[in-house]
Amino acid sequence: MKKTFCAIILALFAFAPSSMAMDFSAGVSANGGLFAATARESSTETQSAEDTEIAGVGYTSIFAEVDFGKFAVGFDIVTEGLESDTVETTKLDHTTTATRTSKTNKLKVEFDKLTTGYVAFNITDNAYIKAGVMSVDVLTQEDLGTGGSYGDTSLDGTMLGFGYDVDMDAFFVRLEGKYLEFDGATVNSSNSDNSVSLRSLDGLTGSISLGKQF
Repeated sequence: MKKTFCAIILALFAFAPSSMAMDFSAGVSANGGLFAATARESSTETQSAEDTEIAGVGYTSIFAEVDFGKFAVGFDIVTEGLESDTVETTKLDHTTTATRTSKTNKLKVEFDKLTTGYVAFNITDNAYIKAGVMSVDVLTQEDLGTGGSYGDTSLDGTMLGFGYDVDMDAFFVRLEGKYLEFDGATVNSSNSDNSVSLRSLDGLTGSISLGKQF
């Protein structure tokens, strides 16, 4: 997905007329949104369990883009990690063929370095639509009663959005809404057959940005 986006960016630069004016912009955004995630924990010893959680988030990001007039190409990077709540489960673990002991597992996930590359197309002098691809590192922080651990992974995703720019002479203000959808992923325990699969992760976000054109 990242290679595909890079190829699109290079093509847009290659086919842009040499006489086309280019403006550079950069700024900071305050973001808020609502995300829904569905995950499934699987094991050959116990019944699999699936759960869906919905949570609100708030975060800041920085962006930089090149404006060609009819369209703009840019990147947006979240400047902080986003942590989930700690999930705690207690399960029976086989110690022998005849006995089981109770084991408590705690798991928290941090989403780090959320980066979006996008293309925005003007539909009026101020309004635009945009589409892009995303990548984020998923860092697991766990305390498993079995003594194992889950590995880190990464997710790719897609983004669709709509926005409105207000030019304030020295700077501009931007209002934007986006729909984000990430691919799934599976992580396995290091010393058992347990696995956790993220089956879906998507959300709606809104943001207000302050930027300057150079």
